[in-house]
Amino acid sequence: MKPLILVTGGNGRFAKILKKENKKLNLKFLNKKDLNILNQNSIEKCFAKLKPKIVFHCAGLSRPMKIHEVNISKSIDLNIIGTANMVKACEKYNVKIIYFSTGYVYEGKKGNYSEKDPVKPFNNYGLSKLGGETSVMMYKNSLILRITMMEKPFPYKKAYNNLISNFMYHDDLVKILPFIVNQTGIINIGGKKQSIYDFVKKTNKNITKYKLSKNSKLPKNQTMNLNQLKKILKK
Repeated sequence: MKPLILVTGGNGRFAKILKKENKKLNLKFLNKKDLNILNQNSIEKCFAKLKPKIVFHCAGLSRPMKIHEVNISKSIDLNIIGTANMVKACEKYNVKIIYFSTGYVYEGKKGNYSEKDPVKPFNNYGLSKLGGETSVMMYKNSLILRITMMEKPFPYKKAYNNLISNFMYHDDLVKILPFIVNQTGIINIGGKKQSIYDFVKKTNKNITKYKLSKNSKLPKNQTMNLNQLKKILKK
């Protein structure tokens, strides 16, 4: 029998696609009522009852990005403290944790960031996810996925044509997961290096081209080096 994998944030955007598209993994999706990442007792009760081998830790706070600037407490609770709570429970019950982080932990200026490059988040969202990463790194039975992904259809009417990234869609990540669940450490996960506009227009011909201004605080080259991922997928 395939090992049981719990998925936190079971009602989230990615989890909904994972539930729909998954064909190979034995997954159980948990919402806040099933498992509250801010309540250690709730986590441990769930582990004791279900006896999972792996946890996909997807629960947390992402968009809108502004919320991480205006509600720092919520960002800290959900992305840092909640993740640390999950790690503590995983260590106690000998459960592997796979943490869904972000490429936003990199500075985003030079591009082609490898897993060994220094991290320097450019916004509070990246900082909050890096905060979660630090607790995961303390536990050896773990895997951190630094992901650049987006739901389909693209949720905005405009897309930058001078901001380069490795965006992939949620369903693309679903196809990759079965090949990396046995890995540990850190893996960059993403798609082809291209502008966000070029990425989106392949599935949305009506997307409007938008240029990032010179005064924008957004870094223009957020691309990651995916050589490690490519080696794993070739095996």
